Amino acid sequence: MSFPELGPRVREAQDRIAAARGRGGHAQPVCLVAVTKTHGADAVAAAVACGLSDVGENKVQEALDKMQASPPVRWHLIGHVQRNKAKSAPAFAMVHSLDSLRLADALQRSTAQAGSTLDVLLQVNVAGEVQQAGVAPGEVEALAAYVASLDALRVRGVMCLAPYSADEAVLRHAFSGARDALSVVRAAGHPEAHELSMGMSNDYEVAVEEGATVVRLGTVLFGARS
Repeated sequence: MSFPELGPRVREAQDRIAAARGRGGHAQPVCLVAVTKTHGADAVAAAVACGLSDVGENKVQEALDKMQASPPVRWHLIGHVQRNKAKSAPAFAMVHSLDSLRLADALQRSTAQAGSTLDVLLQVNVAGEVQQAGVAPGEVEALAAYVASLDALRVRGVMCLAPYSADEAVLRHAFSGARDALSVVRAAGHPEAHELSMGMSNDYEVAVEEGATVVRLGTVLFGARS
């Protein structure tokens, strides 16, 4: 499958990100992660051809399959991680969805056994939606403090999912809540944490205005998923 419209779509997204960054006034760098969920390795190659170097996947096995047939990129695991899949985590540059002590332990074991370190983000369920993963805002400090004791994991920041199809006020509340959570993480032993992974195809401009440093874009780049 080819993606003839990807180049213009990437440029438009980058222009929109730059404009939103200017409106928000946070002056932060923003990394565009191309989410190739349900698309093949050809989507990864197309993203690289358009100058992108960061690719995100929701499922561990789908990512591992694509890694074998794709050019070199920074792989981001952005979906929920089952503990029995944690052994594959060292294959990723960053895991965005650390949300429990037990998962932290599993990631620590697999990464230490691989003799490496792993960048992670703490996933925070700011809106308290029952169908979403993520630690509650009131539990962020305890999780961050615990992970500070794990030498194979490096907490780089926070990830959140805003309520889908929410109005702008709800989006801004969620994103500002993630920003507050990042401050908690930094104070709990991770002064180097500065990443805010928030914003997808439907809300990334608002996310950037609110300080996002990472946006995860799929549909707006590759079209509707099959």
